[in-house]
Amino acid sequence: MISYLQIENLTKSHGDRMIFSDVTFGINQGDKIALIAKNGTGKTTLLRCIAGSESVDSGKITPRKDLKIGFLEQTPDLPEGMTVGDFTGGDDRLKRLLTQMEVYESDALIETLSGGQRKRLAIARVIADQPDLLILDEPTNHLDIPTIEWLENFLSRSKVTLLMVTHDRYFLDRICDKIIEIDRAQVYIHEGDYANYLRRRRERVEGMASELAKVKNTLRKEQEWMNRQPQARAGKAQYRIDAFHDLKRRSQTDLRERNVDLRVSSSYIGSKIFEACGVSKSFGDKKVLDNLNYVFSRYEKVGIIGRNGAGKSTFIKMLQGLVQPDSGHFDIGETVRFGYYSQDGIAFDENKRVIDAITELAEDIVVNDNVHYSPMQFLQHFLFTPADQQKYISKLSGGERSRLHLAAVLMRSPNFLILDEPTNDLDIMTLGILEDYLAGFKGCVIVISHDRFFLDSIADHLFVFEGDGKVKDFPGNYTEYRSWRENRDREERLALEKKTTSQTATTRGASDAGEPAVKLSRGGLERAQKLTFKERKEFESLTEEIDSLTKEKQALEQLFNSGQPIADIDEQSRRYTQLTELLDEKEMRWLELSEKA
Repeated sequence: MISYLQIENLTKSHGDRMIFSDVTFGINQGDKIALIAKNGTGKTTLLRCIAGSESVDSGKITPRKDLKIGFLEQTPDLPEGMTVGDFTGGDDRLKRLLTQMEVYESDALIETLSGGQRKRLAIARVIADQPDLLILDEPTNHLDIPTIEWLENFLSRSKVTLLMVTHDRYFLDRICDKIIEIDRAQVYIHEGDYANYLRRRRERVEGMASELAKVKNTLRKEQEWMNRQPQARAGKAQYRIDAFHDLKRRSQTDLRERNVDLRVSSSYIGSKIFEACGVSKSFGDKKVLDNLNYVFSRYEKVGIIGRNGAGKSTFIKMLQGLVQPDSGHFDIGETVRFGYYSQDGIAFDENKRVIDAITELAEDIVVNDNVHYSPMQFLQHFLFTPADQQKYISKLSGGERSRLHLAAVLMRSPNFLILDEPTNDLDIMTLGILEDYLAGFKGCVIVISHDRFFLDSIADHLFVFEGDGKVKDFPGNYTEYRSWRENRDREERLALEKKTTSQTATTRGASDAGEPAVKLSRGGLERAQKLTFKERKEFESLTEEIDSLTKEKQALEQLFNSGQPIADIDEQSRRYTQLTELLDEKEMRWLELSEKA
């Protein structure tokens, strides 16, 4: 096993607050590691230290000689005033990656791209550089589910060594084989998946609690001895006095778990929730909703999925009256009280302190059948200590902003929660608490999320925004929907293959039999090619096939976006699905071969 990087006794603090202390672990070639910790406990800081973009207080990081590290920041810094085409330059691998992630706007300025498109651009860039060690900080934030699944497939098949922070448990389990946890400024290493990590962590905490109980019991006995007259212990060994002080220090260990407390019940909700009556909405030539009709039921919990830009956020804004439909309307029940967690965050004044911002919303917070809280008391349920409450909002981390946003939503005791990408910036522990809360929530829930585990935990059924104004109501969770979609696509693919078998002959490249692995040159032995002759021919052929399929796919997209009637729309739609599948398969193979080229 080849060691890529060793970390020894790494210590880092911000002011008088210790972030982590004496951290020691190693990364070996082929490792795929997830880093887990609560928000504010040093995940991003540790990644930045390893990547070399932040200094440490003490300890050392020793990489293997000539180790190439690629680092994706949580909020990537991309150049402005440059088009996507200029950014990619002549790098063929980068262009292929962007094509697979459906970034086609080569003439678009980078600063005009959406958050999801910018994230794809940054991911493609760091992967295209082919680092030995890839460090990713929340790579799934702002990506839609198809792109997450593409990235998941790529990373699980790639030979790259990986260290990443992610809150997406499916993404974590399908890629990583090791979890490193930061807890109370210390590091713990767990082999296996997230469920095994939770079990091992629980065992560790229980063991620490048992040990702490023994320490406190022993301390009581030693305290009695120390309280005796000095003459009674004048001749006693100094080591016993030293041991007492060590016990006293150990007894002060705080094992309490500081978690977000979401024990806020909903207000009463009647039987009438809302009815969508012929709702349509377009932006120019782009349809978002086309004659949507739906009666929403009491206690219904719906997940909304679809590609970025398909109209998910527009739909929930129309439901709340924040955006007006072009035609049709929403008929909302009288008892409905919306609580909206927006993807864009809440519009707080950045120059205000946390406590002042919440106090402006309400000086007396009434929840759970007339239980009263002051703003200071309520904020402590969301892990804002009295000191944290004095922070200016401009200085809050992403996780702190998300918790403040959640507090502002729940303090009004809503009975219909609308959550637009709530998993961004929340740590994996807080997400688990939010899932439990929503599962028992006595109201209605609509959640837009790219976190598949979160959707599976919450949603009874799905609204699938398929594009061109079409919304499919799927009776199941995301995992069930994905299985249904894969079966449908497989059947269509088999039908196509059966139809074309009699028309198409399969051709293969020349055999690599007889191709020498090592060639003679005037200088002696020439280094063997990484690609075999057969693979080299396949690589060349794939380039031509991908270009041809991409042109056909783009032509269909232009046809779909033209707004003109299409006589054979069903056949064209099936072909578009087939092209997407073929391109995914061939481009992934192209990338595998390019790693060897």
